[in-house]
Amino acid sequence: MSSNSSSNDQDPTGLLNASIRDLKTRLDRGDHSPMSLSAFFAERIERLDPALNSFISTQIPEIEQTELKGDLAGIPFAHKDIFCVQQGRTTCGSKMLADWHAPYSATVHEKLAAQGAVLLGKTNMDEFAMGSSNENSYFGAVSNPWDVNRVPGGSSGGSAAAVAARLVPFATGSDTGGSIRQPAAFCGVTGIKPTYGRVSRYGMIAYASSFDQAGVIAKTAEDCAVVLNQISGVDRRDSTSSPEPVVDFTADLEKPLSGLKIGVPKQWFSEALDNRVAEQVEAAIAELECAGGTRVEIDLPDADIALSAYYLLAPAEASSNLSRFDGVRFGYRCDNPQDITDLFERSRSEGFGPEVQRRILAGTYALSAGYYDAFYLRAQKARRLIAGHFEQALSQCDVIAGPVTPTVAFKKGEHSADPAQMYLQDLFTIPVNLAGLPGMSVPAGFVDGLPVGLQLIGRHFAEAQILNVAHQYQQRVDFHQRIPPGFGGEGFGGDEHNTGGAA
Repeated sequence: MSSNSSSNDQDPTGLLNASIRDLKTRLDRGDHSPMSLSAFFAERIERLDPALNSFISTQIPEIEQTELKGDLAGIPFAHKDIFCVQQGRTTCGSKMLADWHAPYSATVHEKLAAQGAVLLGKTNMDEFAMGSSNENSYFGAVSNPWDVNRVPGGSSGGSAAAVAARLVPFATGSDTGGSIRQPAAFCGVTGIKPTYGRVSRYGMIAYASSFDQAGVIAKTAEDCAVVLNQISGVDRRDSTSSPEPVVDFTADLEKPLSGLKIGVPKQWFSEALDNRVAEQVEAAIAELECAGGTRVEIDLPDADIALSAYYLLAPAEASSNLSRFDGVRFGYRCDNPQDITDLFERSRSEGFGPEVQRRILAGTYALSAGYYDAFYLRAQKARRLIAGHFEQALSQCDVIAGPVTPTVAFKKGEHSADPAQMYLQDLFTIPVNLAGLPGMSVPAGFVDGLPVGLQLIGRHFAEAQILNVAHQYQQRVDFHQRIPPGFGGEGFGGDEHNTGGAA
């Protein structure tokens, strides 16, 4: 490992880059108490988050060692503010729910709490998970810790920024069209979207129900595997959760990659992909080849079709899911409505931001009489076609590797006036959601000091395999250990602009 990639220069406690397992060992050994460990990260949030705005709400729980039991006992974390938790607000980044307190907790939260994980706060997000930049939050835009003038990605940008800045060891996220993987790539952290149905959606406020999937953002593949072990599994309260048996996602992390077939979609390395990002992704794939993998060229010709299909199907589902926010039952209600129509119209137009309104209108149009067959039905057929092409490609290889995003993190406001350009940021992530496959983003280099992500995609319920590939890659490089300057990473200064990083 290169000498300048050690965090000890700025982190004498060694906590910032410590793995979840290492933190748990320190807690069990008595090096730290759960309260002192939480206080360490809570102090970082208070001191450093004003520059990022990655948290919507925070808390410092009063905890005792004897109260915490389980595999994550004493480990601090943050929730994307799309997960309902009975204690405190659940806002979804929206004025509509700015003061809403959930009467129940999400299954994901219940499982983490049962294992002793300690919630430090709720992270900022694009309103109702609609966005790719985290500029669409009622609570203000989130900044990328590598360059605070740039976006962290979205919609889980708050979670990705918080983990990148080492404000928490891990955070939850949700991924509807790339909302875990894209911000993980922009912020230089590891994020996994499991197979659709692997993790319960109960208590995760819905955007598009056939796409939404809860997942994890952490420093490393190992940390993602540790957390995924705890949150996966069937849930009788979620009819879309899968009864597929949950394996130990950490069991095969050390498995060698010899004989692994790595599918590389040739269509993804086109003019749509920045050349410098392509170089970093190609270097990462070459590293996997050095580790024993074999490159296989595959065809995935549907990226453009996938984008069009998604932005018909997801808004159509959103228009239905968000109809419950009407100013009558809960959420924001306009002042002094004149009649029921005025109540509905003003509560929704005042409570929802522009991007949410845009998608509701697009979805309602796609489902309207006379357009259903022309738009919604054709998009569903395209979805089936895309899933079939993935199935064919994965019959030729074990995993698919490629870019996560076409570019590195862009400047705030750069695409705000052009929604179509913003939607193109999800070009390589959306197809995975349409097919319901597991996918993840792994830090894979830097371009002009900004992180690049490698995307790994597996067969249905093959999370263990892509986590193994990611972990083996991370044993050979140190990109995942880089901390942004100003957040404990000053010791990294000097080669964030370099493309190297082999351990």
